[in-house]
Amino acid sequence: MLGPGEAARVVADVLAYFGEPVEEYVRRRHAELKSRGLANDEIFRRIAAELPARRVTAPELSQRQLRRIIYGG
Repeated sequence: MLGPGEAARVVADVLAYFGEPVEEYVRRRHAELKSRGLANDEIFRRIAAELPARRVTAPELSQRQLRRIIYGG
């Protein structure tokens, strides 16, 4: 169970994530994927696939994301 401070931080992180402007998101994700050694063709394919999931009320979350919401970290 999260304490009030942890819960507030999780909510703030989620709101900031979904409130991030598309341009910033694309730049950030490009830099992240580039640092992993991916080529631009793959990077842009991944980003394009990710964009439709932005700013939705109930995004599909991975098990890892769910664990982070529940346990923090």
